[in-house]
Amino acid sequence: MRIQVDEMVGILRRQIKEYDAALAVEEVGTIVEIGDGIARVYGLSNAMAGEMIEFPNGSYGLALNLEEDNVGCAIMGKYDDLKEGDQVKRTGKVLQVPAGSALIGRVVDPVGRPLDGKGPIVTEFSRALESPAPGIAMRQPVKVPLQTGIKSIDAMIPVGRGQRELIIGDRKTGKTAIAIDAIINQKNAPADQRVICVYVAIGQKESTVAGVVKRLQETGALDYTIVVSAGASDPAPLQYIAPYTGCAMAEYFMYQEGRDTLCVYDDLTKQAAAYREMSLLLRRPPGREAYPGDVFYLHSRLLERSAKLAEKHVIVPVSKEGKVTEKDGVNGKTYLAEHGQGEAKKDLEKMENKSGYKVAKIFDTGGSLTALPVIETQEGEVSAYIPTNVISITDGQIYLEPDLFNAGVRPAVNVGISVSRVGGNAQIKAMKKVAGTLRLDLAAFRELEAFAQLGTELDPVTQRQVDRGYRLVELLKQPQYQPADVVDQVFAIYAATKGHLDDVPVNRVNAFEKGLVTDINDAHKEIVLAIRNTKELSDDTVAKLEQAIKDFKARFMKQGETTVTKK
Repeated sequence: MRIQVDEMVGILRRQIKEYDAALAVEEVGTIVEIGDGIARVYGLSNAMAGEMIEFPNGSYGLALNLEEDNVGCAIMGKYDDLKEGDQVKRTGKVLQVPAGSALIGRVVDPVGRPLDGKGPIVTEFSRALESPAPGIAMRQPVKVPLQTGIKSIDAMIPVGRGQRELIIGDRKTGKTAIAIDAIINQKNAPADQRVICVYVAIGQKESTVAGVVKRLQETGALDYTIVVSAGASDPAPLQYIAPYTGCAMAEYFMYQEGRDTLCVYDDLTKQAAAYREMSLLLRRPPGREAYPGDVFYLHSRLLERSAKLAEKHVIVPVSKEGKVTEKDGVNGKTYLAEHGQGEAKKDLEKMENKSGYKVAKIFDTGGSLTALPVIETQEGEVSAYIPTNVISITDGQIYLEPDLFNAGVRPAVNVGISVSRVGGNAQIKAMKKVAGTLRLDLAAFRELEAFAQLGTELDPVTQRQVDRGYRLVELLKQPQYQPADVVDQVFAIYAATKGHLDDVPVNRVNAFEKGLVTDINDAHKEIVLAIRNTKELSDDTVAKLEQAIKDFKARFMKQGETTVTKK
């Protein structure tokens, strides 16, 4: 075989010309102190706050303290085999977590690693753990209800999409049950409009989290839920970042897909304790109750990310179907929020051949993130440091009282100090109409109940008020994991507030409610459809509902008399 010299020379010259001596530069440091999940590293003078630092055992650390001669890192993972003198290196990246539809139905740890044994999570999307909250111009008022399926909450302490409603109470008063009921209740919506839910378990026993996951699976709610778990045995840094992880995963659906999302943080008391532990180990100065000075900011920067984003609209041809983007607008204008939608309608009226066009929402706008943070109190002490911090950040609180819980009133919501600062804006008009006097009736009953228990003789009007109060309390009792449809709630609360339950025995109130709801759904579908479609109680619907309740009550009371006679 003859070697072509010219050819060989040409190849060598080309390779020399294309040779690129790429120099890989890595900034490395040395561990000077390590213990309790905290490492002090010397030599990373250019590290950023919140940057991921890579350790030799494969674990990552979070750069938290940027001091003059060292960097304080919280290690998120194993640290038993790390020692002084080990070399670490910068990654140049802030902490990010996986995001996207691949996470739905999965149980993950706070850095996005699967815990459910269903294999790896394959997704091309990720989001930074910390991101700024949307500004005022990017938001719009909270007006769309997020139905929890719990009568006492939907009627008196309504939650809107984009709201932050605190669930607060002593341990073992049903705080988690309310949050799980709210998640289960989202199942009733059509699949494409269903709220994406994220349940974040912080510092809980893994058996407890497994029980919650099993309940979500049994009810079919895991099909639209992501569970983030930082167990009681996990290091403090993982418990600290868990809520931010859940929030980042929910934000993907809010920003990229314009979906409504719900985040449950269960509970932030344990996150604050984990942050206190980390801060003390990092030698940060302790303040009240040994918490660091920025513990308020810990929760405010998390909860401020909850929002109802402003919708954007464009004018498009009537024939346009599917996802609408900004480029589809025929007049080059984009209309922002509610006032913009009104302006779009005016512009549409001025257009020639206006019947050939319509105002449409841009598909990835108008999403929301609703937060249900949970706080555990000690002996009902709501004026402690962390509870008062979170109360001042949120838009209302649902207070659960141990005395009510032990008395069998479940959910044990104390209507007196529970409040929703969005109020009637987060209710459908039908519910707003029937539940208007419910809170006042119950508050008056609680005051008069003490006199009734003392055996004090009451005048007839007061006695009737007390009797109705007992029936209202009975009506608002609800079994765990059985959320009620909002239309069924309207029927039951209408019957109670209009006095139809006043002569029904207290021990038969629940039977009356179940029977009434079943009867109207079976025999009076036109009433159900009227409320479901219009969300209102028109005079015609009220007349039909009144008659339906009277007819059912006559049969119910007659049936009761027959039962008593037989006995």
